[in-house]
Amino acid sequence: MLPVDQAQTLILQAIAPLTGTETATLETGLGRILATEVTGKLDIPHWDNAAMDGYAIRFVDLKETPVELEVIETIPAGQVPSQSLQGGQAARIFTGAMLPEGADTVVMQEHTKHQGTLVKILQNPTYRQFVRQRGDYYQAGKPILQAGQRLGPADLAVLAACQCVEFPVYRRPVVAIFSTGDELRSPEESLRMGQIVDSNRYGLTAFVQSQGAIAKNLGIVPDDPAQLKATMAEAIASADVVLSTGGVSVGDFDYVEKLLETLGGEIFIRSVAIRPGKPLTVAKFPGNKLYFGLPGNPVSALVGCWRFVQPALKKLAGYTGAYAPTFVWATCGQTLKGAGSRDAYLWGTLRTEATGYVFQPAGGGHSSANLVNLAQTNALAIVPTGTPEITPGDRLQVMLLST
Repeated sequence: MLPVDQAQTLILQAIAPLTGTETATLETGLGRILATEVTGKLDIPHWDNAAMDGYAIRFVDLKETPVELEVIETIPAGQVPSQSLQGGQAARIFTGAMLPEGADTVVMQEHTKHQGTLVKILQNPTYRQFVRQRGDYYQAGKPILQAGQRLGPADLAVLAACQCVEFPVYRRPVVAIFSTGDELRSPEESLRMGQIVDSNRYGLTAFVQSQGAIAKNLGIVPDDPAQLKATMAEAIASADVVLSTGGVSVGDFDYVEKLLETLGGEIFIRSVAIRPGKPLTVAKFPGNKLYFGLPGNPVSALVGCWRFVQPALKKLAGYTGAYAPTFVWATCGQTLKGAGSRDAYLWGTLRTEATGYVFQPAGGGHSSANLVNLAQTNALAIVPTGTPEITPGDRLQVMLLST
């Protein structure tokens, strides 16, 4: 069994980021990975403008308090000032409106008294107060976002503000998914005695989609070497990553490893020191392709995705941040048992309290077949190899789940 960290390292060493690109827009760019550095076309702010409703003035006119100034125009947002301020003059101005030439300061309206064509300044502002200067936040032509960054809502708003309506992004990894086993049936089918609903394809498809990759569902494959080989060959040819569940242990009907070798794959992981999920087979193929033979037990399959497939998809997608999952330190809320020579990953809920993070394991048995109590969990607590148990109040590492 390979240690967990070593398995992750080998997986990341086996692949390189994808190089293919395509064009995304402000409407389609959410979650995509930028392929090039982006520069904006506009200064932000585009011009000096008011940060407050009030009066645009010349600071030099504020010799004492109160001062009376002549109001020469009103400037709403979106309107170009028609006059320049001269000595002793002011302009009524609203938030976001362009400052007139000659103005350098805004007095908030609460500190003024408007009387006819005059405004009395009751409280002097500081120089340039409530003025957003042109280019104060960003200067046109400078880098605003870097290649390898995943675009979120704020990033898209920034691109819109800079009038970057189209931009290159890396193509999304394609992930082929199928389940193996004569006993499996799709959720819409009626079950006979001894048969099992195939939940894995749906959990894995949702996982792949949550990572911004494209899921390709190849269905259920029976325990027939010829059919399995044909499906594996199709998956390898049509996808960047293959996720199959089942058939990777040591039973009479576990054909995946032998077929991977027959198809020309280089198997570099056969089992990992983790519970659940020990029987993990990972192979690489020419063309920067990875095959993950995941366990058939549903919790094991998802834990394997969260711990090992997620970093691979991040690297393939061109992401330049950390590939590994996010870990935090938390206080244990209940006794957690270790797994001897393996790291135990126990699912539950991480919540924030006044003293920091607290982890509470899910109720019920932590069996790799018990998918039910995995629902609505958001973290995996780790009991390291050789640790018999972690007791309430102890500190432990917790892995955040990507949903």
